[in-house]
Amino acid sequence: MFTVTRRSFVVATLAGAVGLAATGAQAADKINVGIIPSLTSHSPSIIAEARGYFADEDLEVEFVSFQSAQPMAVAIASGDVDFGMTAISGGLISLADKGVIKVIGGALQEDPEIEGQKILVSKAAHDAGVRSPADLKGHSFGITTTGSSFHYMAHKIADGEGFPRSEISLRPLQKVPAVIAALKSGQIDAWSIVPNIAGSLTASGDVVEIGKVSDYIENYQVTTVFTSTANTEEKPDLVKRFLAALSKGMDDYNAALVDKTMGEEETVEIVEAIHEYIYADQPLDKAAPRIRAGAMRMSPDAAMNLASIEDQLEWFKSEGLVPEGVSMEKLVDASFVETY
Repeated sequence: MFTVTRRSFVVATLAGAVGLAATGAQAADKINVGIIPSLTSHSPSIIAEARGYFADEDLEVEFVSFQSAQPMAVAIASGDVDFGMTAISGGLISLADKGVIKVIGGALQEDPEIEGQKILVSKAAHDAGVRSPADLKGHSFGITTTGSSFHYMAHKIADGEGFPRSEISLRPLQKVPAVIAALKSGQIDAWSIVPNIAGSLTASGDVVEIGKVSDYIENYQVTTVFTSTANTEEKPDLVKRFLAALSKGMDDYNAALVDKTMGEEETVEIVEAIHEYIYADQPLDKAAPRIRAGAMRMSPDAAMNLASIEDQLEWFKSEGLVPEGVSMEKLVDASFVETY
């Protein structure tokens, strides 16, 4: 885990000029926000920081980078990070059962009108006859960790095709880049991932698309927003302000990269802001097409699909990955956003 900090011009001017001029004004609340630099789904919080939406809510943000969802949940439970936005993991649910973490909003979602997550196989596996998801029986499937969203998707594919979950050989590789490398080299047979990453992999010729996750998981709430239970109970105003700013970042992400209703000049600014954290190890001319391509919709106003979250919870229970007694009430605080 490493930390990256960026202060926008808006943050500096608001905190300095406006804050000092206001009678009795207090300093902005400093918060840490978890991101995964290999996934564009973390873009809304970056946009919200760059465009001053967090500053408007008297929040000063420091981004903390992780390689997968589970360590982020642990960091939030410990108080090292205040807010995260990623897939529900077994670790997150177990921490919710202990009363230390809560899901408070929806983020990335499968939308039937928007290109979604792809099911991929290595060229070697494709050449050997793995041409559709039904052919994944008896083959290996890359995941980051046990209980990750990739684990969930693999099993939902097996369920949909009617063969035992045990017939997919799961290969935990800890980090997204490690899964990518293993798939391209043929060390694993299959994986499922968001379209911008899938597109770059299939373009390389080393990987072949064989299906869509949406065919197996209807209206999938792919990622959620979460925070500590302490924040929801002791600092509800902080949570509301964070979600207000984040929601504006989600709106801009949708307008710029999903619906493409934003002007090109503004869109370029959005892409440049995202690039400061996402694919930052690549030059902008190479990263920008990957950031733009295959963007999936963010839940407007961070609304939560409770049916999808409950389906994920029940899958975790069915696999014995979380305590049987954990409930939706323990996992979700539905008081901050709309639900459906």
